[in-house]
Amino acid sequence: MEPARRTCNGFRGCVWPFGSGLLAWPTVESWLVESHDYWLASLTEGTRPHIMPVWGLWLDDELLFSSSNGSRKVRNIEASAQVSVATDDAHRPVVVEGIARRVDGDPLVVGRFNDEVNRKYDTSYDVDFYIESAVIAVSPRVVFALDDTDFTGTPTRFVF
Repeated sequence: MEPARRTCNGFRGCVWPFGSGLLAWPTVESWLVESHDYWLASLTEGTRPHIMPVWGLWLDDELLFSSSNGSRKVRNIEASAQVSVATDDAHRPVVVEGIARRVDGDPLVVGRFNDEVNRKYDTSYDVDFYIESAVIAVSPRVVFALDDTDFTGTPTRFVF
């Protein structure tokens, strides 16, 4: 999916008067795919922020990750589905703001997730590993990215 691209400078949503211009979605999407780790931000029931690293996949326009059923991450998402997720590269950061939902009830999704996790992370988990876990998909609403080699020219917001 090609989201709508918007300029942003963090203040008025207008273009900086210098720099190379907006990032292309295929570039930003490749950064999402290539990230080894992702930082998940969720809210506790008391609305206290909670940030944790997760392994994950950018797959079919969503970010997928897993966690144990009783983890703070899963409990937070069950209380409030609004999350933010950031890639692990501070030089080319991508931040996804979206809605999280459990997808572990779909055996096809879990099977594909398992295969792709094993490929990406060079592991050999069996799909049964996820029976006692939550598999979460984050559907983006807004994605923000920039390239620090042109810090003032590349900040780009994508709206889904």
